[in-house]
Amino acid sequence: MANPAPASGTGGPTISQHRLRNGLRVVLSEDHRTPVAAVCLWYDVGSRHEAAGRTGLAHLFEHLMFQGSKSVPGNGHFELVQAAGGSPNGTTSFERTNYFETLPAHQLELALWLEADRMGSLLTALDQASLDNQRDVVKNERRQRYDNVPYGTALERLVGMAFPEGHPYHHTPIGSMADLDAATLQDAQAFFRTYYAPNNAVLAVVGDIDPEQALAWVEKYFGSIPGHDGKPEPRSGAIPHGTLSGERREHVVADVPARALMAAYLLPQDGGREADAADVALTVLGAGESSRLYNRLVRRDRTAVTAGFGLLRLAGAPSLGWLDVKTSGDAGTDEIEAAVEEELARFAAEGPTEEELERAQAQLEREWLDRLDTVAGRADELARYAVLFGDPGLVDTAVGRLLEITAEEVREAAARHLVRDNRAVLTYEPGEEEDGPEGDTPDDTDTDGIDTDGTDTGGIDTDGSKTEGSKGDAA
Repeated sequence: MANPAPASGTGGPTISQHRLRNGLRVVLSEDHRTPVAAVCLWYDVGSRHEAAGRTGLAHLFEHLMFQGSKSVPGNGHFELVQAAGGSPNGTTSFERTNYFETLPAHQLELALWLEADRMGSLLTALDQASLDNQRDVVKNERRQRYDNVPYGTALERLVGMAFPEGHPYHHTPIGSMADLDAATLQDAQAFFRTYYAPNNAVLAVVGDIDPEQALAWVEKYFGSIPGHDGKPEPRSGAIPHGTLSGERREHVVADVPARALMAAYLLPQDGGREADAADVALTVLGAGESSRLYNRLVRRDRTAVTAGFGLLRLAGAPSLGWLDVKTSGDAGTDEIEAAVEEELARFAAEGPTEEELERAQAQLEREWLDRLDTVAGRADELARYAVLFGDPGLVDTAVGRLLEITAEEVREAAARHLVRDNRAVLTYEPGEEEDGPEGDTPDDTDTDGIDTDGTDTGGIDTDGSKTEGSKGDAA
């Protein structure tokens, strides 16, 4: 039996909320502009929930969920969705794991049945062979996208410096080779029972749907799956005063194509005005070719080939502002760093101009509306707001809140957070290899490292979701 919650009254696509008796939260949103539907299932589990010595389990399970379930063996999930004209995938982050399909609207029942089958019966298909197979896939992914890529371990290094040992965000979702090797079948089974339960999930269904019929299918396929009450409370991700107590630095000599300056600044946790103000500040300073840092370092000084800021929004810990500069020619990182500090100090003193504020807010508004304009993007955001903030209706007020941010709030956010004592700094120097965190050495071609535009190149996705790419070869 589903208990409806009030729908949002903001116009546009409708939102209705329901909760099954087993605790599964369901968010439905009609959008009849195109004959497609998106199903997005968020589990409230990410790398922050992992125990010491067992890092990487959340991401490993993202792969295992495509390995087969009771009624859908092997690669069947992918095969069935693709045969129906759809596309499935999954991603893992610090704070959640999600699974999603976009497919023709008349195939919605198939997607719901598939997601319910693996939620309710994955353990019947999970054996040692499946675990070993996907463990090897994840380890190979780590080699290809982190350890053997120029700047590929930047995320691990900076996160490890920004969050202290023992902090739930100290390690990244990919996990360590040693911990992946140590994971047992019993570990995997216990992890699934604890976190892959309906009362630890939000199911969002968006598109050309009949909400009444969609809810009936959800009840039919998910309603009999039992909940689980053994989930431990996640460890606090709070940092005293929300800032670092002093600058932390690391210098890396490696086989990289250019010197690089990277830094992580602790910023306000996602969900409030301060986080939005910080987002606007980073947009003015480092988003795109019109930004201050790009104009200063690439266009004027010609000391860099790329210069940008990105934001990794976190709800359970301070967010992270990512600085990424690759040098040009013989320019050194000391020169680059001095110029960056000069620009940050000027911005902290003066704030954005009226034109910069308007342009940054318009840019963020466009990016947000572009995301909500697709059924998949809207489903993902509805699930995100439901899991992390308890209210999917916040999707429809996000733009308004962003546009209310003032120039003074932006200046204050920069003055408080974008300072030397609140950052972890990582510099790269081309040269003879040093072993990375896992003992592998970079030798490949990815020169982006930290991505500041929301895509995933080199393992860092600054919109807060760490995408893992297609699981077609992982299932």
